[in-house]
Amino acid sequence: MRFIDRRDAGRKLAAALTRYAGQRDVTVLALPRGGIPVGYEVARAIGAPLDVFVVRKLGVPGHEELAMGAIASGGAVSVNRELVDSLGVSEQQLNELVEAEAAELEWRERLYREGRGFADLRGRTILVVDDGLATGSTMLAAILALREAEPARIVAAVPVGPADTCQDVAEQADEVVCLDTPEGFFAVGQFYEDFTQTTDAEVRELLRAAAEELEEPHPASP
Repeated sequence: MRFIDRRDAGRKLAAALTRYAGQRDVTVLALPRGGIPVGYEVARAIGAPLDVFVVRKLGVPGHEELAMGAIASGGAVSVNRELVDSLGVSEQQLNELVEAEAAELEWRERLYREGRGFADLRGRTILVVDDGLATGSTMLAAILALREAEPARIVAAVPVGPADTCQDVAEQADEVVCLDTPEGFFAVGQFYEDFTQTTDAEVRELLRAAAEELEEPHPASP
């Protein structure tokens, strides 16, 4: 399966998520930046609110690709204490890393939200959307952090990803929706005709549009 661009991928992904359409307890959280155009189309199709979920992985010092936790939108901080203890990461190292990543997250929150608050996710069904999975580290970090917000259900939804990565994510999420799990997977971009980097301006524009569309009055039923 190939996609024209991220908006096209979002429309195709939305077709696999129609069972969530019209449900009042559903929120779409898109991972920036590439997940925002995908999430916008999903939210628009199922009539759910869209929000940005900024995730900063807490990488093990010296082995940053290995996540020992995550800090995310809404102030959620999740730490894999077993991993931290087994690797001998000190509390000082952990606190310094959380402080540094929190500063970056706060900057991105201000940039993308433009004053909009973060919704209470407690008891809601959350569709976590990205433009694809490669290693799955960002999605896994998002799920890890989201558990702290006590949602009722977490659904990871992506257009494409390798089968083994989707399985890894399935072990942490309540459900995984992945449209295509092709063999010979090298990078997410190989399945898009246009994989131009999503800009910060586009992220802000789509979040603005989603908020305005949700606020539009609906005609009264006859």
